[in-house]
Amino acid sequence: MIFPLWLLWIFPVTWIVVLPANLLIDLLVLSLTMRCLKLDGRKEIAKKAVLKIWVSGFVSDFIGTVVMVCAVLIDSFLDYQSPLGAWWYENITNAVALDPFETLPAFLWTAACILISGICIYQLNFRLALKKAVPDTAIRKKLALSLAVFTAPYLFLLPTAWFF
Repeated sequence: MIFPLWLLWIFPVTWIVVLPANLLIDLLVLSLTMRCLKLDGRKEIAKKAVLKIWVSGFVSDFIGTVVMVCAVLIDSFLDYQSPLGAWWYENITNAVALDPFETLPAFLWTAACILISGICIYQLNFRLALKKAVPDTAIRKKLALSLAVFTAPYLFLLPTAWFF
């Protein structure tokens, strides 16, 4: 995803740019990977799978976003006066929300969210989006892995603080 999902909630007009840009990125990654694998019938595969890949990416990014939001949900159950509550707020909730590079725990939390999204991208593409378009399991695994690595939501690391 070219923007983190939280940015789409803050600035909803960005959907106009994000939707087609994500489709183009997914198509580019799929096409380049198929070219590197020297697959025949690349156009047919792309036509059959690209929209499913695109939707799978959004679903996967949403799952990662939900896990990121869990940092805030956990914080709401903790007592701010307790040492654990104060630590969680300073090192996880606040840093994940504003700048994941601020603390190591926030960075690790955000990296885990990116990894979760990447795993979801791989699984959804391998099991659903590419299943009919690419019957060969080994090729499908390579395509799904490429999509997971190159389209994972690395911009989850983008500090929100830059926008305020």
